[in-house]
Amino acid sequence: MKIGESIPVLDNFFRLTYVLNPGGAFGTKLGGNLFYTILSVLAILIAGYFFLKSKREDKLLQISFSLVLGGASGNLIDRFRLGEVIDFLDFLFFKIRIPPFKFGFIDFSGFYMERWPVFNVADGAVTIGMILILLYVIRPQKHGSVATPVATV
Repeated sequence: MKIGESIPVLDNFFRLTYVLNPGGAFGTKLGGNLFYTILSVLAILIAGYFFLKSKREDKLLQISFSLVLGGASGNLIDRFRLGEVIDFLDFLFFKIRIPPFKFGFIDFSGFYMERWPVFNVADGAVTIGMILILLYVIRPQKHGSVATPVATV
């Protein structure tokens, strides 16, 4: 495939679209390649540490950290190889349309999104892993306290 080329898989709902993404997951652009490389390394180190410290009985937590580790590693490999990440999953989940508005002294120019940003399997793994970790942390324990995600050191 050539950059920007799309192949319909499920009509217009799902396409394979080849793009190179110098930004972050789902097309975010908070910084340059160095910023996202450092962020990926930090995510790998932190997720790896907590994976090793997590209790073996907490399989869901270990799977969650594994998803973050695998996704961050996959995107980091692309950054080292290409200087950016290959994205290819292109979905039409829903359209977002926020009209322009004024809130106090802030003028918001509005936002429109026809399709979900193109992403890859690694982006999905990191996102699902982080959602699972957050759910694990906020879930109520038997005694009504907040869950502790890792074993005590």
